[in-house]
Amino acid sequence: MSDAAIFHLAFPVHDLSAAKRFYVNGLGGSLGRESDSAMTVQLGGHQLVAQLSSQSLERQKGIYPRHFGLIFTSKEDWQAFADRAKTNGLTFYQQPRVRYSGTRIEHYTFFLEDPSHNLLEFKHYTYESAIFGEHEHAEVGDKDEPR
Repeated sequence: MSDAAIFHLAFPVHDLSAAKRFYVNGLGGSLGRESDSAMTVQLGGHQLVAQLSSQSLERQKGIYPRHFGLIFTSKEDWQAFADRAKTNGLTFYQQPRVRYSGTRIEHYTFFLEDPSHNLLEFKHYTYESAIFGEHEHAEVGDKDEPR
């Protein structure tokens, strides 16, 4: 597979106007096409599709099993994004913090919750090799978080 591929993710929302405020105004994504039932947003070079859903969108009881987001290759960019989220009054599900401190999989992370209760994680790995490597470390996620 080519590294030039663009990731596409469709997810449910209960209110397109609220989703637009969050993803475009709040996060700084670029609005693409929109209709009465969906909109596309470019975020980090990838395509998000917010699909209007009539089903109840309940809050998860933790960050697992479902969330999505971006990995920043620059800590400065990660910090600027966290600062933007704070400045824009976005809802933090988990405040910025460091996970696995002092290890090869150390990373900075925070979680946001959109108006439809979708959870988004934004992180930066201290060692870029941890994004897909560091196989000797079996940790993926937090052990104490409900699944």
